[in-house]
Amino acid sequence: MFFQIGDFLVGMAVGVLTALAVRAVMWPGIDMVIAMLIGMGLGMIIHFVVAFAVGPLLGMFQTMMPASVIGMYGGMFFGMRDSMDAGSASWGAAALVGAIFGAVVVAALKVYDRALHGTVLDAEG
Repeated sequence: MFFQIGDFLVGMAVGVLTALAVRAVMWPGIDMVIAMLIGMGLGMIIHFVVAFAVGPLLGMFQTMMPASVIGMYGGMFFGMRDSMDAGSASWGAAALVGAIFGAVVVAALKVYDRALHGTVLDAEG
């Protein structure tokens, strides 16, 4: 149970840090493609740092897979949003959106992982 909570907390932390880092370096009117590339780069750096820091505690695969999706796609989405000046009105709102995005990605990957593994039958007899 604690590992599940840890997975969600790490995903939310990567989402928050990515959203805030992208918000700090973007400005309205920047070219959207450049904003997405910068956001993706920032998200990848953040996901590497956070995931390698907590990976030994929670498991590298369970930490790196969701964090990579959150960092890369979140960075692109947040960069695109901030380049259009359609982002959140405050830093707190941007952090909340990042946390929600991180939690949703972790939950989606957990559901997908469960679907891939299917039902486990006990073969002892």
